[in-house]
Amino acid sequence: MNEKVNTYLESLKVWQKELTLLREIALNSNLEEDFKWRNPCYIHENKNIFLLFKFKNFCGISFFKGALLKDKSNLLVQQTENMQLVRQLRFENIDDIIKNENLIKAYISEAVEVEKSKIKIKTKKVSDFKFPEELKQIFNENEEFEKAFYSLTPGRQKGYLLYFESAKQSKTKIARIKKYEQRIFNGKGINDCVCGLSKKMPNCDGSHKFIKNN
Repeated sequence: MNEKVNTYLESLKVWQKELTLLREIALNSNLEEDFKWRNPCYIHENKNIFLLFKFKNFCGISFFKGALLKDKSNLLVQQTENMQLVRQLRFENIDDIIKNENLIKAYISEAVEVEKSKIKIKTKKVSDFKFPEELKQIFNENEEFEKAFYSLTPGRQKGYLLYFESAKQSKTKIARIKKYEQRIFNGKGINDCVCGLSKKMPNCDGSHKFIKNN
């Protein structure tokens, strides 16, 4: 048992019982325990298998290669369109976990076998994503902005492309690009923390909403 995970669980005001039970299930699955990205992480032979996580309305297990699981019970959730591999098992209360304990163990076991098999899934490249014409035009007008965009990691580029292109109207796409222009210059992704207060760095956890204006 990892001491950092002990401290993390003891500090929780919500989801403590649920995550403690999920931790017990994980440890009984003969996985090594660590604390990464501010969450309990479970590992097999130095390979990350899943994280335990919590949000306002649910908690659960986030499988790093969940897209490769068969998911016969159709329980896995793709958190966002940009998450190509990660899939979540979500629970709203401890009874959900108790009732599905054997099923949870089966998902964990399969996730370990997937990691052992070294099966890989072909993920989309940046070039596979639709590129908004509005962004191309802005690149033509601002070469430094174009360089900043392509200096981002592929995952961050994909996140922006998905968000910009999802707008139906051209003026909305342009407004979105302009809104995130400085963030892109700063090397930040669309979901990255920019206030420095997030407990889930580099991801934003909403801490900026509680900054008081002087």
